[in-house]
Amino acid sequence: MSDVRVTIERDSEREERVVTTGTTAADLFPGERTVIAARVGGELKDLSYEVADGESVEPVEISSEDGLNILRHSTAHVMAQAVQELFPEAKLGIGPPIKDGFYYDFDVAEPFTPDDIKAVEKKMQEIQKRGQRFSRRVTTDEDARVELADEPYKIELIGLKGKAADAAEGASAEVGAGELTIYDNLDAKTGELCWKDLCRGPHLPTTRNIPAFKLMRSAAAYWRGSEKNPQLQRIYGTAWPSKEELKAHLDFLAEAERRDHRRLGSELDLFSFPDELGSGLAVFHPKGGVIRKEMEQYSRHRHEVSGYEFVNTPHISKKKLFETSGHLPHYADGMFPPMEFDGQDYYLKAMNCPMHNLIFKARGRSYRELPLRLFEFGTVYRYEKSGVVHGLTRSRGFTQDDAHIYCTKEEMPQELDSLLTFVLELLRDYGLSEFELELSTRDPESDKFMGEDEEWEEATAALQQAADKQGLPLVPDPGGAAYYGPKISVQAKDAIGRSWQMSTIQVDFQQPKRFELEYTASDGTKQQPVMIHRALFGSIERFFAVLLEHYAGAFPAWLAPIQAVGIPIGDAHVPYLQEFAARARAEGLRVEVDASADRMQKKIRNHQKAKTPFMIIAGDEDVANGAVSFRYRDGTQKNGIPADEALAELLDVVERRVQV
Repeated sequence: MSDVRVTIERDSEREERVVTTGTTAADLFPGERTVIAARVGGELKDLSYEVADGESVEPVEISSEDGLNILRHSTAHVMAQAVQELFPEAKLGIGPPIKDGFYYDFDVAEPFTPDDIKAVEKKMQEIQKRGQRFSRRVTTDEDARVELADEPYKIELIGLKGKAADAAEGASAEVGAGELTIYDNLDAKTGELCWKDLCRGPHLPTTRNIPAFKLMRSAAAYWRGSEKNPQLQRIYGTAWPSKEELKAHLDFLAEAERRDHRRLGSELDLFSFPDELGSGLAVFHPKGGVIRKEMEQYSRHRHEVSGYEFVNTPHISKKKLFETSGHLPHYADGMFPPMEFDGQDYYLKAMNCPMHNLIFKARGRSYRELPLRLFEFGTVYRYEKSGVVHGLTRSRGFTQDDAHIYCTKEEMPQELDSLLTFVLELLRDYGLSEFELELSTRDPESDKFMGEDEEWEEATAALQQAADKQGLPLVPDPGGAAYYGPKISVQAKDAIGRSWQMSTIQVDFQQPKRFELEYTASDGTKQQPVMIHRALFGSIERFFAVLLEHYAGAFPAWLAPIQAVGIPIGDAHVPYLQEFAARARAEGLRVEVDASADRMQKKIRNHQKAKTPFMIIAGDEDVANGAVSFRYRDGTQKNGIPADEALAELLDVVERRVQV
């Protein structure tokens, strides 16, 4: 046997090693049970891969991002094998890894039931214990079509080879632009074929390398994401490097479920989605309306202080406006179909910026007016597919806190700097504190993006400079820019560590050009302004949902629909508390008195469930001393507070916007 020289890389360390021909990646890492694959020359490989002379090999740990994807994709294969053992008529769709888990789509005669899911999970456990080997096999397109003749969806993917990633979500895990491969699941003892699937890999060495998994739920999903295609049944699951990590994830999901804004919205009587209105269209109830009003009023105040001017625009427009802005060619799928009247097509607006451009253009503008900051709570409508509509976070009608800033190129860097600072400060005022930034740029290979290279470079550099000044983590997002310009997105973490995309700031040289916007410069020449798009909340509805889940419904007093409720020990104490509540309301506080026939302890339980920040209790001694007792949300109590001091504490907590 001849010698083979390889380089093993671990983090920043490099080790040269001489091995014999036929040495596998697994042989390079003996006894390292957490190593489940290898990266060879930058490409992920199975541990069974035989290394070649001069190659650089890096171990892939199961807990790394690549390792988790391999674990979860391997578990998806086990699930698909289990489904076909239990339901032999099931046809295979696509089964990729996703964030925190995996799924696989199946064409079956009837939707999966909860009992079916339990049976599949039990069968998976049997397969996992068998220790079947994942074995890679190269094939040709023609041979694969013959071998997979009973799998019509796989045959279709073979025909999309090289374009599968664009044609279907998750398809890149199965078919790439290079050679076609099938993975066989082989019996650990006999080597007999147990199951097979079209797949790019890599995979774990055996099914025994799957430490912990659980199936979560099933749902309908259209093949390749199109409603024109057959509806398949999708099973979701999760897999982790240890049972402890699986348990932690399931605990996290349980907490997320407890905080689900749709559930809390119903329990706290904040909003609903009446069937009579249609999917993705919410109505806010009185208590939800209070929270929304407070959110909007504070935002409006901060914008006024920062020099914004308020505008209003209609909900529909002629087709021509969105052709001029470039939205119809680039965004038509996200807009509702047109309405025809007066011989013209009208569209519900899906964005406010074209109408703000018309306001800028309504009269001549001077450089002395710039920066011109236009702000609107503008309701827009977007046609979201029914499968992605999700409560207030993904709806079809929502209100953006939308601003468009028009400035000179010279003003742009400073404007972006102050704008990003303003955005982060305002989000902090609502109780969010942990952020990272994402910089979305153009894909130079795509024809989606408008404008010259120099314009994109200048806009991107200005955003990068503004982001760097904040001292926050900055994540690149190549190809994620809007068609008209690059953007910064603010990602905020909530109380349980989930990341939400909040504010976006976009630099746009294209719409001012398309709308022929101009201002008179100091030298008398006509110049084109720079346009900066900025949605701070993203949408009021979505931000409402984020805050509702962040606080688990227990809003700080300044946002709470009822800030304090008076609870009398007996009926005789109702007038005293009503007098206190009247004083509080005169100061702008939202205070009520529960004069119902319920016993005091039931009243306390009811308002604890309603997550009211303060309960103000009064009995004979309190009335005699002109005092009240405070009961806080956590159950603690402070007794005998003079009424004036109690009122001052309420006002202070609301004014400082702190949580209690």
